[in-house]
Amino acid sequence: MNDMTQQSHFTQLTAADTNPTETQEWRDALLSLAATEGSARVRQILDELARLARTQRIGWQPELNTPYINTIGVEQQPVFPGDLAIEERLASLMRWNALAMVVRANQAYGELGGHIASYASAADLFETGFNHFFHARNATHGGDLVFFQPHSAPGVYARAYLEGRLSEADLMHYRQEITAPESGARGLSSYPHPWLMPDFWQFPTGSMGIGPISSIYHARFMRYLTHRQLLDCGARKVWGVFGDGEMDEPESMSALTLAAREKLDNLVWVVNCNLQRLDGPVRGNGRIIDELEKLFAGAGWDVIKLVWGSDWDGLFARDTTGALVRAFANTVDGQMQTFAAKDGRFNRDNFFGQNPELAALAQGMTDEQIDRLKRGGHDLVKIHAAYAAASAHTGQPTVILAQTKKGYGMGSAGQGKMTTHSQKKLDETDLIEFRNRFNLPLTDEQAKGLEFFKPADDSPEMHYLREHRAALGGALPQRETACTVVPVPAIDRYAQFALKADGKEMSTTMAFVRMLGTLLKEQELGPRIVPIVADEARTFGMANLFKQVGIYSSVGQRYAPEDIGSVLSYREALEGQILEEGISEAGAIASWTAAATSYSVHGLAMLPFYIYYSMFGFQRVGDAIWAAADQRARGFLLGATSGRTTLSGEGLQHQDGSSHLVAATIPNCKAYDPAFAGELAVIIDAGMREMLVEQQDVFYYVTLMNENYANPDLPEGAAGGVLRGGYHFGSYGPQGGERVTLLGSGAIVTEVVQAAQQLADHNIGVDVFSITSWSELARDGMAQEAHGADAYVAQLLAASAGSIVAATDYVRAVPESVRAFMPQGRRYSTLGTDGFGRSDTRAALRSFFKVDAESIVARALADMGVKA
Repeated sequence: MNDMTQQSHFTQLTAADTNPTETQEWRDALLSLAATEGSARVRQILDELARLARTQRIGWQPELNTPYINTIGVEQQPVFPGDLAIEERLASLMRWNALAMVVRANQAYGELGGHIASYASAADLFETGFNHFFHARNATHGGDLVFFQPHSAPGVYARAYLEGRLSEADLMHYRQEITAPESGARGLSSYPHPWLMPDFWQFPTGSMGIGPISSIYHARFMRYLTHRQLLDCGARKVWGVFGDGEMDEPESMSALTLAAREKLDNLVWVVNCNLQRLDGPVRGNGRIIDELEKLFAGAGWDVIKLVWGSDWDGLFARDTTGALVRAFANTVDGQMQTFAAKDGRFNRDNFFGQNPELAALAQGMTDEQIDRLKRGGHDLVKIHAAYAAASAHTGQPTVILAQTKKGYGMGSAGQGKMTTHSQKKLDETDLIEFRNRFNLPLTDEQAKGLEFFKPADDSPEMHYLREHRAALGGALPQRETACTVVPVPAIDRYAQFALKADGKEMSTTMAFVRMLGTLLKEQELGPRIVPIVADEARTFGMANLFKQVGIYSSVGQRYAPEDIGSVLSYREALEGQILEEGISEAGAIASWTAAATSYSVHGLAMLPFYIYYSMFGFQRVGDAIWAAADQRARGFLLGATSGRTTLSGEGLQHQDGSSHLVAATIPNCKAYDPAFAGELAVIIDAGMREMLVEQQDVFYYVTLMNENYANPDLPEGAAGGVLRGGYHFGSYGPQGGERVTLLGSGAIVTEVVQAAQQLADHNIGVDVFSITSWSELARDGMAQEAHGADAYVAQLLAASAGSIVAATDYVRAVPESVRAFMPQGRRYSTLGTDGFGRSDTRAALRSFFKVDAESIVARALADMGVKA
């Protein structure tokens, strides 16, 4: 943007100037300073003037918005290092093959869906990254982390096809993951899903908003690994390509200040601002780029606006009155979308025709030239300049706000249309038009037949494609899983106190913290453990870990804490091990995911333990946990103060009665509700071995209680039953005569034992089973049922007799999940805590929900036909 345009814009904003001559003198002085001493000196002076204005209480601060033009001027652009013509041809081929893949699938199977328009708008943003910036992991580079806009997945598949990573048969089976193997092909998932394509996709981004927050915490975790001297991540970047509509998700915005506060200059976001959501304009009556610029700048990010392509440079150069900047300032996104959907004649009449100054700028341009004026996100030269600036920037994360057209190149079929997001079919005329728009080497018949196109292996395009990816380390996206086994100590080294509890009173939370403290001292395992809390370490009795391993801080500790003389004083450190995320469950689970997938992302196995109020897990951030499951996370989630009656005084929104129900829906989550420290020890030990030694893609959800009660020794030979979901805890009363069977889990096992003792006093024999995992029992039952075998729970209960009563601190649907697998001919009743929680004593709560000993006895007697 030239000085005259700047001057015009300034004049427009200061139309009510009371002393224009003095204002001009100030302007001349500033321009002179810039010309003689450079922009750094100008910034220094402006900062000083701003400080002075604040000191004088002038009541002014700089606008966070800049004019609706590119941040990087023409004179600041580096020389484009590639072959522009080849890169444009390659991007056009990607667009075509992506379009053909989606349209072919929907011609054959109309219900499959798919998206064309998003990738059409983002293709150049992706290709610039692929050709010049996105590093793969190899022997010399740890690899960049790239979060791909989910609706653009077809374009990533199209590139993998040209690279030879996917076949034409694979592309023919887009969104056909079940039927593809029948044809010897690979089904391609709708969006990035590591679970479904475990060697391809690295990060799941299909749930809007999860990708952005995850990228921030991955970038921070890389700093954590570096500062703890576990892995040098200094040369690596995290790139995220997201949509402007996605920025409406709270998760997208929730950690912006963390990224700025931590100075995560290893993080670059590219927001594809095609100005359109699923149904219509993102900000029909405003400008989303302006809104995002203000938001990111205010949060402390470096902001690069990439608005207009090179074709506009000449127009800006000729615009000596600032007409373009004024016109853009008065054009909202809804109108900009209309301009995108219409042709050159319409834009000549309705944009350039707004006033004589604009009309004069368009003189000499044909309607086709006007139609082909590119927005910044479609210009490879401009994109490269923005990416290069972002890569070189230090001290802040960077966001590139790239303006594009949704459905770019789809013409009357979809470019800028309200319906473009759902566009999955094009008629023959549209296909020919698309071919012509991008000069594709296809005959009419090939275009109408939606034939995939791959250049000859020895063509300049293919050589270029391979050479540029080779220079950047290889193909992307690519998920790797190789990592070194981390040895796990023998269980009696850290949990003997739990296995041989000998009646000592303790809560399972207390037992866990004691085990964790010992595990952290293990020479090989200890450094790989990542304790994570959301501002509740003291609540869970973890304050002793502050001094032992410290709380991670990227700047160390710059203050003397109030409790510095205390044994449990607060300690932050650069090499600190605990991630204390503040009151942010979304942030804590994002940190957990980064650590839990480190084995794949970094080739370094880490073991995160995230402990939190159980109600604030699956209910609060269940979508993020599901995404972590998709990413094949390995680690422990610990739902503390769990159950509806153990957290007595906190009431409705804190008392968890449903987390085990939700956990059971996640296939690679093993959920346990141990009653005693010995059970907990066996579960923790098995989980560590499964994840670190066997390297299985599972994670564990374990509920913990804050209720102290006597803990027995773990019965000899019970460990296997603990892991399978339950074991025989004990027998009470006479061995002959009437009998009943009681099942209990977690905190309610103590009530079940009391009930057994009361029934024994009535000369009724009782067998008590401690159920450590209802979901594992149910999964086993379904698996055995498929093979015509008896479920483990049926085998377990075979030696018992009488009716069966199950009681939990969770909703009845949890124990109901195993009803189908109960021994035949025996009555099965369940007791649970359905309904809202409330505050009172534990005894009152258990009586209210009818899961106390008296209620269990009454249920058992009623099932036996005995009046209480």
